[in-house]
Amino acid sequence: MTAPDTELTTVDLAIGGMTCASCANRIERKLNRLDGVTAEVNYATETAHVSAPATLNPIALVAEIERTGYTARLPEPPAHAGDETVGLAALAAEAELVGLAHRLIGAIALSIPVIALAMVPSWQFTYWQWASLTLAAPVVVWAGWPFHRAAWINLRHGAATMDTLVSVGTLSAFLWSLYALFLGSAGEPGLRHPFALTVARGDGASHIYLEVAAGVIMFVLAGRYFEKRAKRAAGAALRALVELGAKDVAVLRGGTEQRIPIDDLRVGDEFVVRPGEKIATDGVVVSGTSAVDESMLTGESTPVEVAPGSTATGATVNAGGRLIVRATRVGDATTLASMAHLVTQAQSGKAPVARLADRIAGVFVPIVIAVAVATLGVWLGAGAGVTTAFTAAVAVLIIACPCALGLATPTALLVGTGRGAQMGILIKGPEVLESTRRVDTIVMDKTGTVTTGEMALVEVLPAAGISRAELLRVAGALENASEHPIAAAIVRGARDEVGDVPVPDEFASLAGSGVQGVVDGHAIVVGRPSLLADWSIPLSPGLTDAFTAAQRRGHTVVAVGIDGKAAGLLVVADSVKPTSGAAVAAFRELGLTPILLTGDNDAVAHTVAESVGIDDVVAEVMPADKVTVIADLQQRGKVVAMVGDGVNDAAALAQADLGLAMGAGTDVAIEASDITLVNDDLRGAATAIKLSRATLSTIKTNLFWAFAYNIAAIPLAALGLLNPMLAGATMAFSSIFVVGNSLRLKRFTG
Repeated sequence: MTAPDTELTTVDLAIGGMTCASCANRIERKLNRLDGVTAEVNYATETAHVSAPATLNPIALVAEIERTGYTARLPEPPAHAGDETVGLAALAAEAELVGLAHRLIGAIALSIPVIALAMVPSWQFTYWQWASLTLAAPVVVWAGWPFHRAAWINLRHGAATMDTLVSVGTLSAFLWSLYALFLGSAGEPGLRHPFALTVARGDGASHIYLEVAAGVIMFVLAGRYFEKRAKRAAGAALRALVELGAKDVAVLRGGTEQRIPIDDLRVGDEFVVRPGEKIATDGVVVSGTSAVDESMLTGESTPVEVAPGSTATGATVNAGGRLIVRATRVGDATTLASMAHLVTQAQSGKAPVARLADRIAGVFVPIVIAVAVATLGVWLGAGAGVTTAFTAAVAVLIIACPCALGLATPTALLVGTGRGAQMGILIKGPEVLESTRRVDTIVMDKTGTVTTGEMALVEVLPAAGISRAELLRVAGALENASEHPIAAAIVRGARDEVGDVPVPDEFASLAGSGVQGVVDGHAIVVGRPSLLADWSIPLSPGLTDAFTAAQRRGHTVVAVGIDGKAAGLLVVADSVKPTSGAAVAAFRELGLTPILLTGDNDAVAHTVAESVGIDDVVAEVMPADKVTVIADLQQRGKVVAMVGDGVNDAAALAQADLGLAMGAGTDVAIEASDITLVNDDLRGAATAIKLSRATLSTIKTNLFWAFAYNIAAIPLAALGLLNPMLAGATMAFSSIFVVGNSLRLKRFTG
């Protein structure tokens, strides 16, 4: 135990060599045995988040991981926006993927002729068996090396996974084929493996199983490659966050503007932010007024008015006037950097999901080895020769290695994800499917997910004696000269109803209050009711009641005055998507409890939730609070799916057991999620969960038959009744079934 006053430090290590979730668990247990060390190892992101005494040299952590049989690297300096260099970890990950691709291409090129020669007797020329050996040897030794290495590590730790099964089965088939070729009769000219599915005892020294060894490695390697390629995107959320920040900034030095890289900005520097530009870093507004789009941070679609003394957050967008901001935080201290840290913590803290095939193999492998040993003992005890006994024992190991095992997950995943892509659903990897089966709660962001995420004109309330068209025409004309986002919503609504709006004769923007001007000879004022009050234009009792009701719903209300009289109200809000109600109903049909989670104010949140049928609402939360809400639900035993689209949702998407991002959202949200919905329809989340569950069910069926055919043949092998064609036919039939079963997913309609 660490003394209470011992100073702790944290370090994130990049881990290499993991092949399954059990590897991550093994490293985690090893690190946690060190005095004062608390570690979380994530298989998906290939990282270890370690809390250790400050006196412990991180090199010791690396050494401990390497003694376990894996590789580890110390953290690299943080990347900066605009830095074009690629980190060592990224290079290593890319190199690993390229290496896997080379092994796969080599395995495909060499294995297909071996399988064809073994399965088609008419192609078996005089020395075909030696040609098969020449082709199969590189597949088993070189292409299969990752499996053999992982199996050796598993053996050292007394564990068995799919890698163990692949290694034991393929090496048994290969080594026995070597014995038959060099010491048996299989190497003689004219060897034939006739296509005869007979159950008869034969001479094991005349049979080779090179097609089994090469074929299994080829198929399993293909599955491993596609999985690794999907998993590599796990760290892209952080790169996307970095890209959100400004690359350079117009800083004021000596009274003049200088454009400098963002990395050169210092605390206390004053910089200029023009309309449409990103605010370079966290700071305080020194001069200027504007509306700032902070939806990245809060999720709230209504822009925030800023003036001298207001705080400004880096990477938010200046939607209005020119601002001068004094930097208060730069680099790793900014809000954007802290959000990146939140995503890192969420990804590292997510428990790795053990692959179904690994869990099955963990039980299956020890049983098969026990059966093989028992077979050897029984044959020797019965007085049979050593060759006969070893032939039967090795046959058990060979037949137990199901070729279809390598096809079970990748084929279902390939067809399922292909069907998903046709339906606008992108699934990242097999671990995602494991999560969908258990999800019982779905948490939804509001802005951009349940709602459109854009301000729109939702109500027009003209005063007595004023037509709706006239109110929209004059307000639209004046707002058309403004750069404010609310003004843009009014203009769009006006043009939809009355067509083109006139050009104002005069126009003036009143910072933080509204606009005024002259349209067709009439004096027009558009803005807050307080602006009309300044011009001695009171609202009628009816308009006052309507104003209060709209504000209670959380909507933004703009008042319009014409020639000194109140002309009416325009209500602007983020409108609910027409399909969101149906989506919530679909979630309930799937047995999920819907929850609305938003940074928007409570009144707006409850109004939206009520309109779509959501009972549970958590509002006015910051990004870190969203992660806390998800974590609290998980601690209460809930398995949580999260649907979001914004930067402020990224950490929550990573924290959730299943993250679903709207395709119209930010790159950060998409990269942090497990499933991406290409279109903007929330119903796609329900379809994605249905498709994922159907794909997982197909994988389970595939795995059952991948093992069932082979388990049925194990007794024949143990009795010495297995011939090469029966082994090959078993492999072929199970593979055909698995592929055919997977193809059924092409008919999925949701």
